[in-house]
Amino acid sequence: MAEVIDVRAKARYIPISAQKVRLVLNQVRGLPAPEAMDVLRFTPNYAARPVYKLLGSAIANGEENFGMNREDMFVYRIFADEGPTRRWRRFGARGRFKPILRRHSHITVVLRERGSDKD
Repeated sequence: MAEVIDVRAKARYIPISAQKVRLVLNQVRGLPAPEAMDVLRFTPNYAARPVYKLLGSAIANGEENFGMNREDMFVYRIFADEGPTRRWRRFGARGRFKPILRRHSHITVVLRERGSDKD
């Protein structure tokens, strides 16, 4: 049997909320790697750019470290977790203040080769 190799890449402390990043991740989950790159290149969301860079990094890791072919890789798992929230405040009328939450996220991509998912 062929050994299943998972290629991982992580981006941490991305200054976008995880909820907004997940909208982009749902578009590329399960797609072949080159097709996922094309989808992200033309997605107008602000979160598409860091996901595009991360996916490119994961593809490069697979090619350089494991000798995998770019055409055979697909997005096996991709998810976004919540990072730390920076709390800010803006003062309002009558002695009140309005809290502002600057959310961050951690994005993880796991790629596999197309022939090895039959196990």
